[in-house]
Amino acid sequence: MVLASGSCMSTKLVAVITTIQAPTPAVRQLVERLVPLEALLIAIGDRKGPAAFALDGTEFFDLARQLASPFDLARRGPVGHYTRKNVGYLEAIARGAQCIYETDDDNAPLPVWCARDAAVPAYDVEARGWVNAYRCFTSERIWPRGLPLGEIVPSMAGPVTLAAQPVISRAAIQQGLANGSPDVDAVWRLTIDAPIVFDDAPSVRLPPGAWCPFNSQSTWWWPEAFPLLYLPSFCSFRMTDIWRSFVAQRCVWALGQGVVFHTAEVVQDRNEHDLMRDFNDEIPGYQGNQRIRQVLETLDLPAGGENVGANLQHCYRALVAAGFFSNEELQLVDTWLADLDRAHRREASV
Repeated sequence: MVLASGSCMSTKLVAVITTIQAPTPAVRQLVERLVPLEALLIAIGDRKGPAAFALDGTEFFDLARQLASPFDLARRGPVGHYTRKNVGYLEAIARGAQCIYETDDDNAPLPVWCARDAAVPAYDVEARGWVNAYRCFTSERIWPRGLPLGEIVPSMAGPVTLAAQPVISRAAIQQGLANGSPDVDAVWRLTIDAPIVFDDAPSVRLPPGAWCPFNSQSTWWWPEAFPLLYLPSFCSFRMTDIWRSFVAQRCVWALGQGVVFHTAEVVQDRNEHDLMRDFNDEIPGYQGNQRIRQVLETLDLPAGGENVGANLQHCYRALVAAGFFSNEELQLVDTWLADLDRAHRREASV
């Protein structure tokens, strides 16, 4: 379905959230935007609830329904954990999703929000190594959660250098930013913590060799990157989507792609957080993110879409060997890939 704006389209768009509460105002606003696109919202509950999720345009999976699903990961993965979202991805794929949009229940779409196309015009970042992508959209002193602490001051030295002209290229992973309370680490919240409104700036692409953490709060995925949706369970809650982003970036390079960042497309009215708890949960990242990059950069990953699943396994094996994950993570990765095949077979039978 093509919308009024030529850059916005929907072909079997499925949105995925996790929640432990009844539909929030942000979720209701998102569904209002999805319904005209004939898109579906999959809401994944957990041990704390909710018992029901009465909202047209959604399909709700409480914990009992997840555990009864055909996906082994639903039973082998932890409960009371954000990675229940993995079940939502599998259910979206089984329903024929050609684009998965993931967000959280405290992110409301801005007027500019629209279903995106995988082929997108963006300015290439000319730097390599760590890049603070937020600096492409604001001059405020801010950085994304997951940027190594030692990179913060260098990233503030000046604007990010971009190519002179935008190029339209396929990007199977695209990250939208959030106004209001954007995704930052606990250090930023404990020391600065101010409302942020990002500039209405053009999209940027981080080509192979340029690293920036991305999150799971307003993120778009296309089929060749679906295996990379996997959120790891045997790590800190505050690192699961960040460490996933490092693995995913490394693997999309083998597809000849980079990750695209867009200016704010949602506004976050942040759910209550214990900032010192967040800080403690982020310590493994403060100590390890630089090393994770080094480990992943040493890997020789074969090119081609047929190798994405094997490349995912290769990355996790390397990170297990480096001490970032336990062997149990590899078992879940294998379960995830087997369930992906199962989801695609279910899709083909519909």
